[in-house]
Amino acid sequence: MVTIVLSGAVVLVVLGFGDPIWWLAAAALLGLYVRLGRDRSAGSSPTTGTPAGGGTPTSYRAYRERRDQQARWERRYRRERPFEARRQERQKIK
Repeated sequence: MVTIVLSGAVVLVVLGFGDPIWWLAAAALLGLYVRLGRDRSAGSSPTTGTPAGGGTPTSYRAYRERRDQQARWERRYRRERPFEARRQERQKIK
């Protein structure tokens, strides 16, 4: 993806020698790529529970927060619906 965007920017810059509007298009392309590329890479994390980015502290912190929130929801469900929780536990054992 980086190669495509950079190639497109180079083509637009070369075209810009004839018409400077193409330079603005190249700048806009690179600006959008930087903005959207950073958002996607920071926000993407696998659903397997492994931290994104090879174990960076921020992604592991987000994983821990999601895990703790899920545990709180499960405890609350068992507390508010004891009969349903028991039924689910019996089904897991079978």
